[in-house]
Formats: sequence, C-alpha cells, structure tokens
Amino acid sequence: MSQTSPTDEKLTYEQAREQLVEVVRQLESGQVPLSESMALWERGEKLAAQCQAWLDGAKAKIDAARPATEG
Repeated sequence: MSQTSPTDEKLTYEQAREQLVEVVRQLESGQVPLSESMALWERGEKLAAQCQAWLDGAKAKIDAARPATEG
C-alpha cells in the first residue's frame, strides 16, 4: 500500500480515517497475501491509534470548555 500522503504525524483526522477504511477494506477482501496482510494490520493499528488520539483531544477540548460555558 504505497500511497503518497503526509507523514502519519501530519495526517488530519479525516485523512487517517480514510486510510484506515481502505486498510480494512483490503483486509476484508481476502485477496491480500499473508505478509501484506500483516503489514496492513500494523498500519491499521497505527491509524486507529492516531484517530483515537484526535478524538480524545477533541473530547478534552470540549470538556475543558464546558465549565466556562455552564457557569
């Protein structure tokens, strides 16, 4: 899966999610050799963690803003 894209650290949430969806699609197709499946799985794990970090950061911002607006 060689794609020209920003480095993982610079992917937006949407880019990381889109790439994760593509990884899942490829894995679910059953058409990928085992060695490539393992590499895709590792890539998917990294992308999923990155998406989760984005979501956690967004939740933290919302939680931090709530007390200021609920007072």
